[in-house]
Amino acid sequence: MSRYKKKKLRAGVLLRKISFFILIGFVLFWVLGQTTVFQKLIYPYPYRIIIEKYAYSYGIDPLLVVSVIREESKFLPRSESHKGAMGLMQLIPNTAQAIAKELGDKDYNVQMLVNPEKNIQYGTWYLASLRKEFNDTILILAAYNGGRGHVKQWLDNNQINLAQVRQQDIPFKETREYVEKVLRSYQKYSELYPVKIYDK
Repeated sequence: MSRYKKKKLRAGVLLRKISFFILIGFVLFWVLGQTTVFQKLIYPYPYRIIIEKYAYSYGIDPLLVVSVIREESKFLPRSESHKGAMGLMQLIPNTAQAIAKELGDKDYNVQMLVNPEKNIQYGTWYLASLRKEFNDTILILAAYNGGRGHVKQWLDNNQINLAQVRQQDIPFKETREYVEKVLRSYQKYSELYPVKIYDK
């Protein structure tokens, strides 16, 4: 056998081995992806005690809260967006100040927004207030991301049909994609972390 044929044969064997190991890797990744332990690494539930404390207090599903936190900040308490939103639930300082006033929190200052408990308290209260106003998960999330004023406008202009709310009808692309991501997380958290019935 010529040297060229030997090299070609070795190359073919090597390629088959690499392909085999890649296939095994994909299979293992898929199998692990079906296990609860692995999925909980992808969808963790840090700050659970704090989240459930305020979620039950304000009457909103804690799994919706943790889903928002996952997509807003990836659980990094000192996150800050280019728009100035801060903390785990990415609160705008002006919004947080208004929430503090509603809650009678006279000691509020903007640096409190990097405190996990304070940020979760305010963000959860805000989600609950949006729930009271819109009473629809898609609209709640759209308002959280795009502003309650815009959601009211879309409803008033019949851009969104209140009788049949669909996320694809949300005019803002960024908000539409945000709602989709949070709902996807919400579904996974609901599967992975059964919680007691909250007060509706």
